[in-house]
Order: sequence, then C-alpha cells, then structure tokens
Amino acid sequence: MSTTHALNRALVVAAAAMLVAGVAATTPAVAAQNDPAPPSAAIAAIDKGGAGQGPSVATAETAAGTEISRSEVIQRAASWVGLGLVYNWNGRYQGYRTDCSGYVSMAWNLAAPGLDTTSFVPNGVASWITKDDLKPGDALLNDAALANGHIALFAGWTDSSRTSYHGYEFTGTGVHYRTIPYPYFPGYGTFKPVRNNSIVDDVVDPGPDNVGVYRPSTHEFHLRNDDGSLRKIGWGTVGDRPVSGNWDGVGPDNVGIYRPSTREFHLRNDDGSLRKVGWGTVGDVPVSGNWDGGSADNVGIWRPSTHQFHLRKDDGSLLAQITWGDDGDIPVSGNWDGGHADNVGVYRPSTREFHLRMDDGSLRKVGYGTVGDLPVSGDWDGTGPENLGVWRPGSHQFHLRAADGSLLDQITWGDDGDIPVSGNWDARS
Repeated sequence: MSTTHALNRALVVAAAAMLVAGVAATTPAVAAQNDPAPPSAAIAAIDKGGAGQGPSVATAETAAGTEISRSEVIQRAASWVGLGLVYNWNGRYQGYRTDCSGYVSMAWNLAAPGLDTTSFVPNGVASWITKDDLKPGDALLNDAALANGHIALFAGWTDSSRTSYHGYEFTGTGVHYRTIPYPYFPGYGTFKPVRNNSIVDDVVDPGPDNVGVYRPSTHEFHLRNDDGSLRKIGWGTVGDRPVSGNWDGVGPDNVGIYRPSTREFHLRNDDGSLRKVGWGTVGDVPVSGNWDGGSADNVGIWRPSTHQFHLRKDDGSLLAQITWGDDGDIPVSGNWDGGHADNVGVYRPSTREFHLRMDDGSLRKVGYGTVGDLPVSGDWDGTGPENLGVWRPGSHQFHLRAADGSLLDQITWGDDGDIPVSGNWDARS
C-alpha cells in the first residue's frame, strides 16, 4: 500500500463459467419417478421465479449447517446444470427436492430434502446481507411462501456496474446458469441478498508482498512482480496520493488514489473499473488497511492537525478514531503482531523510528532507515506478520527489514519524484 499496507488475506473463488463448462452436456435427463407433476403446465413453463415448493424440513441438523467453502458451493450448484431435471416439489434428486429452495439447500450442503424460502433466515441457516457484501456462493432470496417465494444463487457480478449477475437457479423449466438483473427479474416479488452462515472464504497462501512506486508525473503505478518484472497501471491525476489494498477481498491487491481536492478515494477494481469512496477533509493523509479482520481492506485518513486516524467501516461509518503520532510524522499501517486485524503507526523522520500501535494500545518503537527515507510496510517473506521498510529517494532503493531486524532485501526500483507503495500484486491462486 502507499505508505501503508494491510496483511493481504487472499481468497480464491472458482469461476462459475468454468465450472459450468466442466459439466458433461451428454449426461442423460433425470426426472423424479412416481411423483405427480406440478398442478399447472403453465406454471411449469415459467422461465423465471419458482413454481411452488415442498414443505421445509427444519431440524436442528439443518439449522446448524456444515462449514462449506464458496468454491464448493459453486461446484455443487454447477453439478445439476444440464441434467434435464424436472421442476417438481414432490420430486427428489440426490435426496433433495427438485425445486428452487431444495436446489440451493443442496448447493449449501444442508440436510436433505432441504428448507423452503420461508425457513432459511428464521432457522438460523442464513442471514440478510447488503448488496456490497455479495460474494459467489451467497444468494438472492424472496422469502415469501410456496409459489410466491424463490431463491437464486449468486455466482458473481457480470461487470463493474453491478446491475446484473451470474446466477444459478431452478425454475419451472429446469436448472439454469444465466445472467440475472439485480436483484431479480421484475414482477417476481422482493429479493434481498442473503448469506449461508456456514460459508467460508477460500483462503490460500498469498505469497509475499512486493514493492512499487507511484509516478505523479505520468499518473502511473510501476509495480514490481515477484519475478522482478514491471507492471504499469495508469490511475489518477495531478495532485493525487497513492494507496493500495485488497478492496474486494479476492485475489491480489490493487491500487487506488486519494484526491485531496474532493476528499475522495478512487479505488481500482480487478476489472479496471472505478469505485469512489468519500472520506476525510482538507489536509488529511490517506491510509488503508484491514481494520476489522474481514476479507477486504478499507480506507482511512490520518489528520495531521489532531494526530488522529479516522478508520472507515465497510458500511461507511467510523470504525475507530485513534490518536497517534506527532507533527511531521508519516502514517503507516499493517498487521504488526499477527492478530486478526491491521493496526496503525507512524514513521518519525526526525528520529528515523517507526512508532507502531499494538492491538492493546501499547507502543512498539523500531528504528530503521536514514535521513530522507520514506516508509513502507509489508509481509516481505510471506510468513506474516508484516514488517517494515524504507524507500531511499537518492538511490531509488527499497531496504526491507527482516523479522530479526536485519536487511532482508535491497531492491532498486523507481525514479526521482516517485512515491513508494507496497502490496501483493500477483497473489497466488
């Protein structure tokens, strides 16, 4: 991250389209035997929404659920695509009802034959979330009863506009993987985002952080990959200040800028699109970090006039206001003690010391660098917790500190006028 870097919690979510491609198109059609068809051929022909549901099976076992990863949910959902299953709430396939809620119960690995749309939240299996929280494996739920209710599994946004998404659903014409307008096709009731309480993110070893610079003269980030190669990203305009972080909680870190003239963060999504976040006031200095220990990083500011950090929560409210530092300090952030969340700190150029805040509010001082150095922080060896470093403008060199205080690496990168950044640019997947 600019002069700040959060411990990246890399996540991997399987691409829905790839999973669908993995389902054999030649699998024979499967229909429930000895069960009556839905009461109306017209209902069965509906290509959107549900066509009735069987009764909920709400047991202690069902309500408890079992831990399941997001990629496994998507794999399970994709496994029913292309089988020719007939929508029949009295039918069963692999023990689950062949209706919309039985299908999602199967994907979430709940007890067979599954819940209905009225039961997911009241029985403690799922909780309501916001649109911004949606990740593959979550769902859009209309919790009305019987044929008025429906549920579609969310597999990812189609593009940065977030007006439509890739979804899996069981409708009157079968199991579909297709594009669905958010939150659902009009005329089928009220749909809201919901999350299985037992779902977990796919966490893998992200590998080490690396370094980079932001070049104000060209408004470009020059990021160093693990193999030493260069990746350029054009972002920002005159007067902007760089930040970096894992804004969506998935894959590698990305870049962003803070625009002092508008007090806005302009954060770059993985698809290259823009997300704007208003935060701060005149004179603030940007920071970023994983303040709450969740999957994604967020933004914050350090106010030189009051020596206060104002850290933003995911819902846009103020998570914490922390007084730290003194006049002339430069703010930093990172996971200093390997806890669940990032914390803040400052680099004091007058003494060449980092003043790091521990989770219990105590101070840890680390001397590093020389006159004129600019601070960075990151997990340089990929083992955690984060460590410190400096970028030396005169030689364009990063001096990265090992856990024992020795020099871990010395990397020449950047040019006159650049601003140092750090992040996990090519996190392993």
